[in-house]
Amino acid sequence: MKRRQFIATLGAGAAATTIAAPAIAQTAPELKWRLTSSFPKSLDTLWGGAETFCRAVAESTDNKFIIQPFAAGEIVPGLQAADAVSSGSVEMCQTASYYYFGKDPTFALACAFPFGLNTRMQNAWMYQHGGSKLLDEFYQKFKFVAFPAGNTTCQMGGWYRKEIKDVADLNGLKFRIAGIAGLVLQKLGAVPQQLAGGDIYPALEKGTIDAAEWVGPYDDEKLGFQKVAPYYYYPGWWEGGTAIHNFINIDKWNSLPKNYQAIVKSASDTANVSMTAKYDAENPAAIKRLLATGAQLRPYSQPIMEACFKAATEVYTEISATNADFKKIYENIAAFRADQYLWWQVAEYSYDTFMIRIRSRL
Repeated sequence: MKRRQFIATLGAGAAATTIAAPAIAQTAPELKWRLTSSFPKSLDTLWGGAETFCRAVAESTDNKFIIQPFAAGEIVPGLQAADAVSSGSVEMCQTASYYYFGKDPTFALACAFPFGLNTRMQNAWMYQHGGSKLLDEFYQKFKFVAFPAGNTTCQMGGWYRKEIKDVADLNGLKFRIAGIAGLVLQKLGAVPQQLAGGDIYPALEKGTIDAAEWVGPYDDEKLGFQKVAPYYYYPGWWEGGTAIHNFINIDKWNSLPKNYQAIVKSASDTANVSMTAKYDAENPAAIKRLLATGAQLRPYSQPIMEACFKAATEVYTEISATNADFKKIYENIAAFRADQYLWWQVAEYSYDTFMIRIRSRL
């Protein structure tokens, strides 16, 4: 190659490099977002999911995309997190979708509802059966997109000041519970109450309420319910698996570069797996400690479980009659649930049942 041609070629290459640099930089802009959580820092597993997510985003972008998490009440109250995202006051939130049941019962289907899916089934439905697509079609009405970002696994059935032996014992029971589960229990005579986490203990202590549900052993232990309501019932049939979500303002989401969108989704997946794993790891030791300090473990009787299932089915029929979004998503989940349990009874249930029975030999 002649010297002049070489220099010209070299110059063209340098020019191309100069032109390309800004394009590369544009795919990794420096951004700062705020995430408002529905949970306090004292609940390190739930709040920890927000920290895990934000850390993963920062590490994946060399700290060019920083999302700062704020606990419930630091920007807005926990139960107003989704409203802040819809209005654009914050870019995103970490929350439990069923907190917004009052806006539309369909919100509960993304999170937990009586006799719904367990944790693994929820992930299968959302990731592989089109569940997340169905939910996003609904969430668009509220100007956000959503990604699974945690799960509490199956919850406990709550703390009671007195034993609940049959269906009649539910009549007149003042129970801290809300959403669809509250409607179900209402059909059986209970009086649902909605209280923030910090208000539950004093209400139980004073007898303002007779019972309360929260999450499970690891979180419940921190709140000390066993001191004022010793009977600890299981299972939490209204929350067979409770999915936590990241809600992101749809305009902010659409403004992100594609690689940042992929990172946000991946970081949400990381939080989803991490939270579930921590609950599974921490709950066994926590329930041992609770029992050692006076908690009395009780199963719901079969008649109570069957009465609640019947009441739940009636509630879903009633809501579906007037809410097309709820009907569409619930029927999709119900069909998926039926097939899942067909398979579950063959492998998972059979294996787990054997291992539980032989546990004393392990």
